[in-house]
Amino acid sequence: MDVGVDYRRVIAEWAAKEIKPGMHVNLGIGMPTLVAGFVPEHYNVMFHAENGILGTGPYPIKGGEDENLCDAGGFPVTAVPGASFFDSTMAFGIIRRGYLDVTILGALQVSEAGDLANWIVPGKRVPGMGGAIDLAQKSKKVIVLMNHTNKSGEAKIVKKCTLPLTAPSCVDVIITERAIIDVINNELHVRRILAPYTMEEVISSTEAELHFS
Repeated sequence: MDVGVDYRRVIAEWAAKEIKPGMHVNLGIGMPTLVAGFVPEHYNVMFHAENGILGTGPYPIKGGEDENLCDAGGFPVTAVPGASFFDSTMAFGIIRRGYLDVTILGALQVSEAGDLANWIVPGKRVPGMGGAIDLAQKSKKVIVLMNHTNKSGEAKIVKKCTLPLTAPSCVDVIITERAIIDVINNELHVRRILAPYTMEEVISSTEAELHFS
């Protein structure tokens, strides 16, 4: 990996191309939050947060934070014109009724069937999965952003998840620093290999079987 390239931003920029004008989109904590910065303002996309906002805007400038306005991760945000505010019951009602067009989440593992594991890190204490299980099951399209391998070099796209599942057969698209992969009928189809990586490098760093058009 080229240490001079910010692959988090590269991944986020590709993910932003999956978002169309007028969509309602939920961004998970971490890398997915970067996606909003690459979505054109004229798209009028309404970003949803589980803590009760529809219409979050970019992060405020330093000193301009509002202590009463934050995203689901607790980070300060702004609100765009037309934004609405409500309690968590309404926020999860929007999710569970299927009103979100896209949710973008991080992941620890994704299987070749599109199973998602993203809520527990082995050996670390975690508070729970938050809204991930609802978002993964009920959003019209689920996009996962992650590094292709973990810090030990082990594949994160696997035949079968070994970590506890967030939801089965829910992922539609996987975007890593190496490739964009569509999950179609329980198979992984490589849509694009991202420079500077090669087909051989993508295959060798993926445990699951990949299909190429």
